[in-house]
Amino acid sequence: MTRIDFYHEAEDRLAIACRLVAKAFQQQLRVVIYAPRAEVADAVDRMLWISPSIGFLPHVRADHRLAPETPILIAGEDSDPLTHDDVLINLDDKWPPAFSRFQRLIEIVSRDETDKQQARARFRFYKDRGYPIHTHNLAARA
Repeated sequence: MTRIDFYHEAEDRLAIACRLVAKAFQQQLRVVIYAPRAEVADAVDRMLWISPSIGFLPHVRADHRLAPETPILIAGEDSDPLTHDDVLINLDDKWPPAFSRFQRLIEIVSRDETDKQQARARFRFYKDRGYPIHTHNLAARA
C-alpha cells in the first residue's frame, strides 16, 4: 500500500519539492513530479536545472523520448510515466491520478490558508481509504 507523507508549513513548496527530489535521487529512487499546471511544471523544471544547493538532477518531461531512462520525470494530466513507481510528488491541489501504484506519495502544503484547506481534503480522501499517512511539520525544523 502506498505510504503518504504530508510536509506542511512549507515556506516555498517548489523549493521543498526540489530538496525532496534530490534526497530521493541520492537514494537511487525514481521520482515523478506531478505538476499538471504548465506554470508550475516550468518553474520546477527551471529549479531542477539551476538550484546550486542541490546540484544538477537529471530530469525530463514525462512525454520526452528519454523518459524511460531518466530518474526524475515531470508529469502532467496527460502523462503516464509507467516506468516509474518509487516516489510521486504531488504539486497539484487535488489527489493525483494513479497515485496508488507508487510506493510513496509526497504532499507539500504551504502556509497559505487555501492550500491548507485543499490539503485537508486530500488528507481525508487518503485516510478514508486506509492509506498510512505520516506528517512532517517543516516549521518545527526551521
